[in-house]
Amino acid sequence: MLREAFADRLKQAMRARDAPTISAVRLILAQLKDRDVAQRGTAHPEPLSDPDILRMLQGMIKQRRESIALYEQGRRPELAAKEAGEIAVIESFMPQQMDDAEIEAAAAAVIAAAGAAGIKDMGKVMAALRERHSGVLDMAKAGAVVKRLLG
Repeated sequence: MLREAFADRLKQAMRARDAPTISAVRLILAQLKDRDVAQRGTAHPEPLSDPDILRMLQGMIKQRRESIALYEQGRRPELAAKEAGEIAVIESFMPQQMDDAEIEAAAAAVIAAAGAAGIKDMGKVMAALRERHSGVLDMAKAGAVVKRLLG
């Protein structure tokens, strides 16, 4: 389903001559192809599933946010703006992300279900959150919330 969305968005952007969107979607497709090729050499040669693609997109967003911070430190606002544009295109393929209140509620529910008592159980809680809310949960925010709730 996401693969079709990438192809459709690329066609739309090409018709509209939207160079930044074309570039961003091509980056996504290149990353996806790299992952598919790498997957062929493993025990499970089938292409990436949609949840795996969503995790890949989250990683791409994280990389771009780190780049923006570095570009801003290096006083390169034009490059930071380019990265921000790529983030906007990538996020358009992601499902609606949870807000802070929803993250806290989900973390509290997982902590209660797992019976987590202290910070030593954080790994177990984070794994359960990743499994239950893959693609709609910012794991960095969730990590801070879980740490606060367990600490």
